[in-house]
Amino acid sequence: MITINNEPTAYTPIFLGTTQHSLRLSLETLIMVGMKLNDEIIETYNVTVSAIELGYLPSIGSEIALDEITGSELSGFKAKIRQSDAKIQNTVSSELENLIELKNVGQYQLLKGQNNMTQELNVPELSNKNLILMRQLLGVTQQELAIAMDMSRKTVNRFETGEQKISDKFINKLISVYPQLSEAIEVQFDWVSLTFPDLTSKQVIADVLRLQENLFLERPTSQNFYTREMAFAGEKNIYIQDFAPVKNPETQAVDQKFGTTLYLTGKGTRLFEKALLEQNMNWRDFFEKARLYRGHLTRLDIAINDKWSLLNMNDLVKAVQEKRFWSKSKSYAVHGNVDDGWTVDFGKSPFVIRAYDKHKEQANKGYDTDVKTRVELELHQDKAEYVLDEWLNNDEKLVDITFDILYTYLWFTNGKIEDQQLKSDTVRDEIEATVEPMPAWSLLTALGKKMKFVREPKKQSVERIEKWVLQSVVPSLAVLKKTGHWHEIIEAINSVELSAEHEKLVMATTKNAITQTSKQLNINFEKPTKNIMKMMNKERGHDNV
Repeated sequence: MITINNEPTAYTPIFLGTTQHSLRLSLETLIMVGMKLNDEIIETYNVTVSAIELGYLPSIGSEIALDEITGSELSGFKAKIRQSDAKIQNTVSSELENLIELKNVGQYQLLKGQNNMTQELNVPELSNKNLILMRQLLGVTQQELAIAMDMSRKTVNRFETGEQKISDKFINKLISVYPQLSEAIEVQFDWVSLTFPDLTSKQVIADVLRLQENLFLERPTSQNFYTREMAFAGEKNIYIQDFAPVKNPETQAVDQKFGTTLYLTGKGTRLFEKALLEQNMNWRDFFEKARLYRGHLTRLDIAINDKWSLLNMNDLVKAVQEKRFWSKSKSYAVHGNVDDGWTVDFGKSPFVIRAYDKHKEQANKGYDTDVKTRVELELHQDKAEYVLDEWLNNDEKLVDITFDILYTYLWFTNGKIEDQQLKSDTVRDEIEATVEPMPAWSLLTALGKKMKFVREPKKQSVERIEKWVLQSVVPSLAVLKKTGHWHEIIEAINSVELSAEHEKLVMATTKNAITQTSKQLNINFEKPTKNIMKMMNKERGHDNV
């Protein structure tokens, strides 16, 4: 029994998970509650509850002791906890701490040098413009900063004019004096979609998500060529689409077609993080597990949460309108307004960078958040899989990868970018060298190392091909050899037509081998090299190359 806006109901409130975008160790937390009646969840509410009264975070699917819910969709809902004579140990703070650690795929500090940093950073030198911006965001004058840092105002002024280099010692002290600098930026997942070619929706729920099947509402669908949908609490936050079993009218046998897609929306990722916490897993564990079931990413959104108003959407929109930005994509669009919040998109699927006013967006929905501005990387299909590969296979930190991509694909400036600069072969380097950057954007991108695996793509080499074949192909070749299919493989290798890029690779590798041999033996192979290259070109019908 629970009262909803002064109306008594026969519902049983069920805990479905935490939903807020940025968890805080505060006295209140936002959770999702389902109203259960006759073993069916009738409706759901996102409610704010007192962490002190709550005591502990229940397991997903268990009953939660709520007495009353009041509010509306516009203003938000609040809930009161049923009072009990029995005193329980309050563990909600420690549980929220664990959830914060799980939710934040990486928490990125503005500066390096703090003892309790969650990650080791590799940041470029802090510029004088960056320092001015941080002081302004802190709301302090040069004199106030000098007093707090126990130095003269003239010293602070020399830092800000660029006369004196900003040292690590200064950075370390700045963080110790203003600890809020270390909590300004966080990175988290905001959308995850995975396809499983060999599973049904019920198998995904039981084996991959490991959630209670009775928390999902089964219903027909015609989306994405599927015929069935399983929705967590009946809502499209966590849902799975697949093919409903079909009975053969002649044999009466049930035909089950395999193949399904799991969707975790922005709110769905928050809800599922509580489930991961209960299973003692993190996001990396989950993706590795999904791959064991041949799970393939179809969409991955990575959000960079600015909790300190480092970025101002009005400034970003103005820069876009005045063409004070460079993007690898020629496509961009501006949506919204000053009152409701701006959104700016760069690029189209399969890769979009989006910046928007998260605080205003949540306020319009009746929710509170300490995230001011959000920048999202929306990646689809191979782009999403590429990022996941880099994270899982190369010991790359996901936060580094995220900031590297952002730095590589988008750049804002304070000065105007001339048309001729956009036509340069090295347009990005030209702009960075000649046009003053927007301090806020340069500071944000300075949080990650300079991107090399995209800005300076790893060129294909014989060594990389050999490494890939040894790691990924040789086991399959061994099976073919032992089963009598080796002859077909050799024939296919001899008859395959190489692309122009591969032909260049063969020629370059051959020439490099001859050059290296000539150095080792001290023999002049210049003429034989030319003759061999000529012969190779003649064989390929390129006499004039």
